[in-house]
Amino acid sequence: MLSRLTRACALVGALAAWTARADEPAANPTIALIEIEATPVERPSPLAWLFGAENEPTLRDVVSLLRRAADDAASKGVVVRLREAPLSITQAEELGREIRRVRAAGKKVHVFTDFYGPAEIVLGAHADEVIIQEGGAASLPGLYMEELFLADALEWVGVKAELVQVGAYKGANESMTRPGPSPEWDQNINALLDGMYANLRTRIRAGRRLNDAQIDEAMRAAWMADGPTARRVGLLDASIDLPDLSDHLARGYGASGVSWVNIEHEAGAAAPDMSNPFAAIGALFQEPEIYPERDTIAVVHIDGPIIDGESTQGGLFGESGVGSTTIRRILEELKSDDLIKGIVIRINSPGGSATASEIIWQGLHRVSKEKPVWASVGDMAASGGYYVAVGSQRIYANESSVLGSIGVVGGKVAMTGLYDKLRVRSVGRARGPMGHILGSSAPWTDAERELVRAKMKETYDLFASRVSAGRPGMDLSRTAEGRLFTGADAVGHKMADKVGGLQDAVADMAAHLNLADGAYDVLEYPGPASLLDVIGGALGAAAPGSVQAGRDDPALSPLVAAGRALVGERHWPAVRDHLGALMQLRDRPVLLVSPRAVIVK
Repeated sequence: MLSRLTRACALVGALAAWTARADEPAANPTIALIEIEATPVERPSPLAWLFGAENEPTLRDVVSLLRRAADDAASKGVVVRLREAPLSITQAEELGREIRRVRAAGKKVHVFTDFYGPAEIVLGAHADEVIIQEGGAASLPGLYMEELFLADALEWVGVKAELVQVGAYKGANESMTRPGPSPEWDQNINALLDGMYANLRTRIRAGRRLNDAQIDEAMRAAWMADGPTARRVGLLDASIDLPDLSDHLARGYGASGVSWVNIEHEAGAAAPDMSNPFAAIGALFQEPEIYPERDTIAVVHIDGPIIDGESTQGGLFGESGVGSTTIRRILEELKSDDLIKGIVIRINSPGGSATASEIIWQGLHRVSKEKPVWASVGDMAASGGYYVAVGSQRIYANESSVLGSIGVVGGKVAMTGLYDKLRVRSVGRARGPMGHILGSSAPWTDAERELVRAKMKETYDLFASRVSAGRPGMDLSRTAEGRLFTGADAVGHKMADKVGGLQDAVADMAAHLNLADGAYDVLEYPGPASLLDVIGGALGAAAPGSVQAGRDDPALSPLVAAGRALVGERHWPAVRDHLGALMQLRDRPVLLVSPRAVIVK
């Protein structure tokens, strides 16, 4: 009897305790906050060490923040806030894969910003909840490309572009030599746009759970829309004023409030105190260097036009030039360092010098005989950029990365007609049988044009042979001749191996090398530059081997500013790098360069 009474009292007490707990509000969940305050750059600035934590974050930095959030056992959710940080589509794809990893770790992910364009909508489509600032705007009209053909205008002013291309689909000379696109180029660029559009719709369909008819309706209604309209057509989930965000999240988690924790970039070395004259002098002579201290995977950046000689910072249009001499020196150092276990080449380049592309390929080929060398493509690995990529043993690309453009372009601009219109007399003097061939005062004869074409065909054949050797099983009859492909299509054509970003390539290489998580480092090259080298480069006296700075022409600063304002911060880097690559025609008659700066709006 006593035993049964004891058990009954215990049961009543347990029920009472459970009821009391059920009436209590749930403990406030911890929400991790990741703020992206500027468009992520591909690689650290050469002077990042000088500016400390204030330096702009790289894409790999943001990826690391998301991975730290995924591993944070205390947080129940993550808010990714974009603050004046327009993204490219490929950046949204790369960060979106990391958001899915956070969700796979059992956390909800919320994206918050005040404007959603196509890239931000792609990013949000990877998350659990898409929130817009009350009063914000969204825009998803579709995708749009626009080309300008200048042949008639050049003829009008008396200029003739003597540009020859090898590759029927290359299209690199057409904007200056034709009044409109050739059928081959039209087919090529339309196929690329189709691939990008298919990727966009696929992500929205999967992430926002919309069918094709609903996506079409969303584009019609939200080509420019306020938050409530974008929410009505299924692109967004909520319109919330920032001060009310905590309350909104608390309701979603069934709690009375939330606790916030900032996931921030790890602080590097403190920046020198430049107000202290002794510190300033010390910074001038400081030699920042990076040395591996344990097993390391090296990330080597090919970011910008590929040029002969040393790399440069601050080209004619503000672009950075990737010098073959600089990259070869880095590769030789990495090959001889026993702590460097593998190398990932991160490529974001429209190509450039044919000679420099071949020299870098040779360096990668040499290193790959001793260590694994893989490639990761950001926005683009086109023409010379793809030439470099096939020097690796494995290629990763984002869904909308642009790959290919296996072709050659070269030539000069004949100014005779313009000189006549301006009543300018040009007197050319040459020595030797071919001394005149690159002169601007006269167009080529048919025989000279064929001579140039034959030389370019040699470069094309070498390019094709490098691709065949590096990508066994790839059908050149379907992928060469200047054709362009999205990353997703490139994988299908065996031009690349896997859809993935830089961090995917690094993690897979670590697994390939049997390097455990936390047991290896990742170092990025080219490394930081000394302040003395940068100043010397600006004065034209950079030391051999340094990254030269400053080919900027002050007279062009207003032009560069106008170009940046015209195309916008989001798109200027692609235009800048493309122009920088084409400017090499001044002293390099044969180039491996993408036919266009691909801008999607």
